[in-house]
Amino acid sequence: MSDKKFPLKGFGSIAVHGGHEQDPRYAHLVPIYASSTYVYDTAEQGMRRFSGEEPGYIYGRWGNPTITEAEEKIAALETFGLDIEVKGILHSSGMAAISTLFMGTLKSGDKILSHYSLYGGTDEIVHKLLPDFGIASIIADLRQLETVEAIIKGDPSIKMLYLETPANPTMQCVDIEALTVIAKRYNLLVACDNTFATPYLQQPFKYGVDFVMHSTTKFLNGHGTAIGGVLLGRDLEWMRTKGTKAHRLLGGNSNAFDAFLLINGMKTLEVRMERHCSNAEKVAAWLEAHDAVAHVNYGGLASHPDYAIAQKQMRHPGAMISFELKGGLQGGIDFMNKLQMCIRTVSLGTCDTLLSHPASMTHFSVPREDREKYGITDGLIRMNVGIENAEDIIGDLEQALA
Repeated sequence: MSDKKFPLKGFGSIAVHGGHEQDPRYAHLVPIYASSTYVYDTAEQGMRRFSGEEPGYIYGRWGNPTITEAEEKIAALETFGLDIEVKGILHSSGMAAISTLFMGTLKSGDKILSHYSLYGGTDEIVHKLLPDFGIASIIADLRQLETVEAIIKGDPSIKMLYLETPANPTMQCVDIEALTVIAKRYNLLVACDNTFATPYLQQPFKYGVDFVMHSTTKFLNGHGTAIGGVLLGRDLEWMRTKGTKAHRLLGGNSNAFDAFLLINGMKTLEVRMERHCSNAEKVAAWLEAHDAVAHVNYGGLASHPDYAIAQKQMRHPGAMISFELKGGLQGGIDFMNKLQMCIRTVSLGTCDTLLSHPASMTHFSVPREDREKYGITDGLIRMNVGIENAEDIIGDLEQALA
């Protein structure tokens, strides 16, 4: 079955069938095309392929049938219910996708406007790598819309507004629609990292953004089996030309096996996210009431400063929580060491519940002064709420906090 032949009306149906074309040899699932290169019937056909006159695969770094299905499935999910077309390019990691975005759109003298509490890898590339290419950044509280407009109006070097919402690891949410309206008033590109939300919970293209990125390693794959990333863009010409060229030359291509794992993971995205989110809501409420917890960062709690924004633009606030223990650093260490079912590790989006300590793990490279300013304190714990039974997740937290 193909989404192009039968009008699929449900998100879950697209997650299962989107992007799939019948294999010429009638395999049920898309095969793993483990080939580094592709052959031509004639020399003339090869010439047409290279010139772009004839569609077809040329070289594994440039594309692959398994990769194509993953790209088209994600694009279908991100535009579900929207009357727009976007193109996706699958990468070897989320950071590779972000690198293609930055290196393909910005040049020396340009600036990026973004907000604090970004993923640690994004924070590093913005502050430690891009300046070597003459690309600077301005970090501000993007929830202050008047301040955002004043910054953009006062600096014509700003060419991109970069969003990550909910942000890692404070679950800070920013208003995608309002910020995009401001950015477009000054002809800025707008990019949004949608990893934490997934297309099921949030669709940034609905609000006019130009680019959406994911670390497909996380919820899209859902099982922790493969690293990957995707860059999606609504400027089809740019994606097919300059974006594709930047991707190919930077060499951050995915591979058939990881794409195959991603495709099969995405088929259960809707049902997984429903359970993730249901559990997260229960766990967040339980944590907020616990005496050992100073505060909980979760967009589904009325106590979260961005509760209204999360309600506005998300189907559900999601599966990610962070919380501050009253015991500080030592309290966090003691808590982490006592976990029995929940897993001590970085990353997120897998079926099991994962907990990490951002200050010493994902955001270790961020200076302490900046971390604390961003709300990433020594006692902060980040939690990916899994799909286990909620009573078992809470039971493990309870004994670890005792």
